[in-house]
Amino acid sequence: MQFIIYIIQKNKHVFLFCLFELIALFFTIQLHSYQKSKFINSANSLTGGIYNNAITLSSFFNLRVENKLLIQENERLHNLIETRNITTPVDSSLTQKTEQGYRYISASIINNDYHQNNNFITLDKGENDGVQADMAIINSQGIVGIIAKNSQNYSVAISVLNKYFKTNAKFKNTPYFGTISWNGKNTNIVQLLDIPRQAQVKVGDTIVTGGRSAIFPEGILIGSVHKVGYNNNRHQNIDVKLFNDLRTVNNVYVIENLHKSEIKNLEKTTYE
Repeated sequence: MQFIIYIIQKNKHVFLFCLFELIALFFTIQLHSYQKSKFINSANSLTGGIYNNAITLSSFFNLRVENKLLIQENERLHNLIETRNITTPVDSSLTQKTEQGYRYISASIINNDYHQNNNFITLDKGENDGVQADMAIINSQGIVGIIAKNSQNYSVAISVLNKYFKTNAKFKNTPYFGTISWNGKNTNIVQLLDIPRQAQVKVGDTIVTGGRSAIFPEGILIGSVHKVGYNNNRHQNIDVKLFNDLRTVNNVYVIENLHKSEIKNLEKTTYE
């Protein structure tokens, strides 16, 4: 405190000069309209810039929260789209029922491997959120993986970039089906196998999920044809460039097939 008093006493003439300057500036602004308008404009510009920077900074820190809310809203919309009304005539009357084939669960990736031959993804959702093994994982760009196992609050999934990953796939605009797998080489390229030689394949053709399994719904994006080759003159070796960059994926949706148990039980009794 004594040091502050000492500083004031030592520089009292400077402080007194500044005080008189402020008083003079105040009266100049108050008594002259031109100077007053210039001051107001400058003050507005300064405060506007400060407010704008403050809003930008606040928006930056709120971005994570806003992104989470957006993901949750997309989850709700996905489930709303999946719920559809089916009108069926019964005894000359119309009976309406609701049928939902899939349920979407939003999740975030908390660990993502992509530099091994067998890569796995860890999600922040588990059994408490309805996540179970053999559920599909996607985002807006396409397929991501398949749930392998889960705990109460977390899940581990087989990534598309895993040599044991396989799923049914097809060309978007032709009837030919095959199997998507990964050869462990390029993190952006997967392989489409078992396509017959007679299939007309062009670089750039879109590949989507085929829907011939109880995991991925039909029509989910996978990638586009990158390169075409042949194997023993029977099947084409097709490299597919993923729409997803799996090294940068953060937010995903886990898809539950609500009819999976019914399908599996029916297939099991049929094979028996």
